[in-house]
Amino acid sequence: MSIRKVFYKTRTGVVFLFFLWAILLLACSGEKSEQQLRRDAVPVTIGKVVQKTVPVQLRAIGNVEAYSTVSVKSQIGGELIRIHFKEGQDVKKGDILFTIDPRPYEAALKQAEANLARDTAQLENARVDARRYGELVSKGYVAQQQYDQIQTNAAALEATVLADKAAVENAKLQLSYCFIHFPIDGRTGSLLSHQGDMIKANADNPMVVINQIQPIYVTFSIPEQHLQQIKRYMAEGKLKGEAIIPGDENSPVQGIVTFVDNTVDTSTGTIKLKGTFENKGKRLWPGQFVNVVLTLTTQPDAIVVPSQAVQTGQQGLYVFVVKSDLTVESRPVVIGRNLDGEVVIEKGLEPSEQVVTDGQLRLVPGAKVEIKSTSEGSEGKR
Repeated sequence: MSIRKVFYKTRTGVVFLFFLWAILLLACSGEKSEQQLRRDAVPVTIGKVVQKTVPVQLRAIGNVEAYSTVSVKSQIGGELIRIHFKEGQDVKKGDILFTIDPRPYEAALKQAEANLARDTAQLENARVDARRYGELVSKGYVAQQQYDQIQTNAAALEATVLADKAAVENAKLQLSYCFIHFPIDGRTGSLLSHQGDMIKANADNPMVVINQIQPIYVTFSIPEQHLQQIKRYMAEGKLKGEAIIPGDENSPVQGIVTFVDNTVDTSTGTIKLKGTFENKGKRLWPGQFVNVVLTLTTQPDAIVVPSQAVQTGQQGLYVFVVKSDLTVESRPVVIGRNLDGEVVIEKGLEPSEQVVTDGQLRLVPGAKVEIKSTSEGSEGKR
């Protein structure tokens, strides 16, 4: 055997021994690390498993809509001579909005009244003639044909007077249109017409848009599989909802569901609902997006833990349960609904047990823990 072959075999053996030594070292260090975790107390935060009544809720993204919207247009033409409000002002029903130059319509009214007075006088004279000719025809002093003509003239004048009265009423109506009043309580938008503009009757564009925001609507959609629940709870009574404004989550606005659409949107598999909110503080605004929480009913005796206690592993969802000897046990769980910072546990935990809510990354089953603090998420009333 040559020296080269001996050297090659020797070097191969050394490399093999080196890799074997590295594998054993890693295995020992891994075993040592796991044993070290079991010996050393890991600082953790814990939360209690509680049993309490929780609401059964649906959540959705909602859009705020005005309760009613009025686009104000003029029913007559003329010069806009005065605006009686400011943009963005809260207004009351019946208050005046705009004044259109009334002088042409006042003149038209006076002319119609004059025509009425003239024709009324002629009618009175025709009635006198009819009574006089009636006496004469009964005595044979005038022909029947002449009397009939007088009667016809009187009847025609009566019709003329009625037409004049209608013309007067129409002139008064046209004059009243010069003063445009608020049709609803609401808030004005941007002015689209200004003082001095010539206004057209029933123009394409409105002079101003008024939105009623007290009360106000919130429209949202839910999956169609919840439709039967919605209908059932609405039949039992008022279905309450909350509109949560982003950035102001601690003060939701209260309302009730007042509308369920008559068809399911086949493209999304959802159905549209609408809630009515009093909006006393005017916190909801048309066009705004809010989070809607719809409370259907309540579930008594639900098992609840802080949501951060639930972890995801290769075998599914699990939690670390702290035992009486301050070691932890990995326990699989089945979860239900998510609440505000909490989750309902359908299977896997019992009331009064303690679960780890922070520090799970350093834990293995059987590891000892040092409790640093208690999570407040599940400390609610039972």
